[in-house]
Amino acid sequence: MAQSAVAAQPGDSGPATPHRPVVERSLRGFTGAGYDKGRPLLVQAAWFAVLHLVFVKWWCPHRWRPVLLRAFGARVGQRVLIRHGVRVHWPWKLEIGDDVWIGEGAWILNLEPVTIGHDCCVSQSALLCTGSHRPRCATFEFDNGPIRLEPGSWVAARAVVLRGVTVGRGGVVGAGAVAHRDLAPGTVLTSKGRTA
Repeated sequence: MAQSAVAAQPGDSGPATPHRPVVERSLRGFTGAGYDKGRPLLVQAAWFAVLHLVFVKWWCPHRWRPVLLRAFGARVGQRVLIRHGVRVHWPWKLEIGDDVWIGEGAWILNLEPVTIGHDCCVSQSALLCTGSHRPRCATFEFDNGPIRLEPGSWVAARAVVLRGVTVGRGGVVGAGAVAHRDLAPGTVLTSKGRTA
């Protein structure tokens, strides 16, 4: 019989890696406790219709997108450029400063508030994800948190900013990088997890 991958093998000099108890997942018991969508179901449905039928389309003029977001409760500054294919989960949980660029295919999954400061760039296919789950919870309950991009920061192509993270003023989450903790002002996070 094969031994566990973490069990000590003959000739190993160190102790076996301790096992964590396995969580017996029971998704049927999920309650969604602690997550407030922020608007009635009818408003949510209206936004999803506008999002998928107009907002994301290539033919929707970029000057309409800030107007549509404001109509659903977003706070959007001046001279904001939002390209086609951008998805915003809940506009009423979004604040965007002046002179912001959001590139094609970016996804703002804002179950909790997302704040994007002035002169920020969120590049193509970047993901701002405020949602998560409690990994040791059998029913996989939410563990969400807000995201804040300070003025002048840049989330590059295919980069990910996770729940609860603040990207400091002028900070950069490099292409393909994953920011899972706060980034100090002026710091560059690379896809290898290194900061400069």
